[in-house]
Amino acid sequence: MRGQQPPVLTCGKRKAYKVFGLIDYFSGRLFAQGQTARFSGATYTAFLATVLAQTTQPLILIQDGARYHTSADARAFFAQHAARLSVYQLPSYAPDYNPIEHLWKNMKKRTTHNRYFPEFELVCTSVEDGLAHFHAHPDEVVRLMGTYLDHMAGLDRAA
Repeated sequence: MRGQQPPVLTCGKRKAYKVFGLIDYFSGRLFAQGQTARFSGATYTAFLATVLAQTTQPLILIQDGARYHTSADARAFFAQHAARLSVYQLPSYAPDYNPIEHLWKNMKKRTTHNRYFPEFELVCTSVEDGLAHFHAHPDEVVRLMGTYLDHMAGLDRAA
């Protein structure tokens, strides 16, 4: 019903499928890695090493203040790869400034929002299917980044 939260069944178990993501802002190429384990400095730097192995250009990382972004492992990795990595920290509690949040919002709509998954593996499969879609359609990712720029311009006008 319009104006009411739709009821969605749940299995009652608290499990999570987390995704590291990085976007090539200009081409829309998506680098993503899903996992059920907790994020850590070690898992984050392993993801970044995978991205570096798949690219040759310098990378600019815009990241929030999540502990794994600022861990000792991450700081050591950034220092080791300083020739190719420039890292910029966002202010605390500023998801509007993080371009990938627009992708995650669309991913949730496409894959998990208001859906019941009787088995956890089905959640993982749905998310992986969504990631595959955006990986295969970089034009949509670029469009979402345009939405991000429009949103940021609106914030600038409001300030």
